[in-house]
Amino acid sequence: MNGKERLLAVLNGKATDRMPSLSVCQYATFGLMERTGAYWPEAHYDGAQMARLSAGGRDILHLDGVRVPYCQTVEAEVYGSVIKDGGRKNFPSVEKPAYTIDDLPEIPENFIGKGRIPAVLDAIRLLKEQVGADTAVMGSMVGPFSVAANVLGVSVLLKSVLRKADKLVPFFEAAEQTAEQYADAIIEAGADVIVIEDMMASLDMISPRTFRQMALPYEKQLIEHIGGRVPVIIHICGKLDQVMKDIAATGVSAISVESAVDIAKVKAEFAADGIRTPIIGAVHPIKVLLEGGIADVDEAVQASAAAGADAISPDCAVAPDTVVENLQELVRAAERLSNKQA
Repeated sequence: MNGKERLLAVLNGKATDRMPSLSVCQYATFGLMERTGAYWPEAHYDGAQMARLSAGGRDILHLDGVRVPYCQTVEAEVYGSVIKDGGRKNFPSVEKPAYTIDDLPEIPENFIGKGRIPAVLDAIRLLKEQVGADTAVMGSMVGPFSVAANVLGVSVLLKSVLRKADKLVPFFEAAEQTAEQYADAIIEAGADVIVIEDMMASLDMISPRTFRQMALPYEKQLIEHIGGRVPVIIHICGKLDQVMKDIAATGVSAISVESAVDIAKVKAEFAADGIRTPIIGAVHPIKVLLEGGIADVDEAVQASAAAGADAISPDCAVAPDTVVENLQELVRAAERLSNKQA
């Protein structure tokens, strides 16, 4: 099987020749930029450079899937949040949110034609042509709860969850509606997989009750809109053990988790309830990939597989100064482990 076939088999609940390896979240590093000749910040704005850098995920790292974009501010910028350019070394970030809690959000006309979205769509089309025959092309978008955080400000969102929850609903609804438009465009551009990153829905930030009331319904609505046209991976940071069954119930194709999640326990609970949703993870991007060496990467991959992970991936976004060799080892370690199991 090639990488694309291997990853899609896992996401569709089918048998595969060995465990896939990918990076569900961003994997652009300074080393990858040097080897591909595509650099930030240009690769955030230009579709061709975005695709060239992303394609390094196949050509240099040998991942089974490649993805764009490299930050989580694309949608918020279209809504009017002021974005601080991260330059060559850092991610773009929200400098000034578009709204206050007392505002009503307005859905921008021609949402998918504004900001950096056309560049992302161009990059997906180019990746489909350049690597799509043997590597899965993944288009990533931000989940509705986290888009609301990026247009209101994180602290405002978290305070409003407790005091002004009713005022948050229009923001969640607007973010979900534009997410549907974005998902349609990502699919039309040729993506094989959609990744939903809903980082602010982490249980490190909100309670399980808040997650179920304010994040989960909109994630589910978005996944239902996608309707199985392509597989969907959802990534949420933190220790999600208490809500993993809820996430699986959205109909998502796979759940990407951090190493804080007790994968073995969750897999046992899934099995007891007949839940077959794959779990992807979980090699720590800082302790292992950034600060560790080859042996540490190999050990972390083995531990994730032993716990029951269905595909190997870094926990979350890869730090840009991570060495390329550690990411290559993640792939090799998955291959070696699979060969031992065969």
